[in-house]
Amino acid sequence: MRRAFVITSGALLAAFALQFVFAAVGAFTQPAEDGSYRLHSFTGMAVIPALCLLTTLFAALARAPGRVIGLTLLPLGLVLLQVLLAALANAFTDPSGASTPLGLTIGGLHAVNGIVAVHVVAGVLREALKPSGQPSMAGAGA
Repeated sequence: MRRAFVITSGALLAAFALQFVFAAVGAFTQPAEDGSYRLHSFTGMAVIPALCLLTTLFAALARAPGRVIGLTLLPLGLVLLQVLLAALANAFTDPSGASTPLGLTIGGLHAVNGIVAVHVVAGVLREALKPSGQPSMAGAGA
């Protein structure tokens, strides 16, 4: 089960990294249309949550420390925050539908939250790669 924990943790990190690529694809698609962010949305709403749940399951089956198992759930919460931030950024437009400074700021927080999620998943992968007998750094402020 430890191997499955490592594999799903690595796949989750890869999916988060691809999210940045898919966001750039959406941002640079010309002409911009409703489907420009389709890959980004699908990965964030389906692939990443499924991988988060699988990673948590395999961490538990691998008998990872409780703090590590909790850490595997944190990206799922950050994904929920991503959805909220994206919705808020889109909600704060002017009457003509153009971006506002507040909406753009919230959109920036969406990107920062994505970076935080990548760091959390990198920490999960580090924990998954540790030999079974090695103490976990998850509770030591890492």
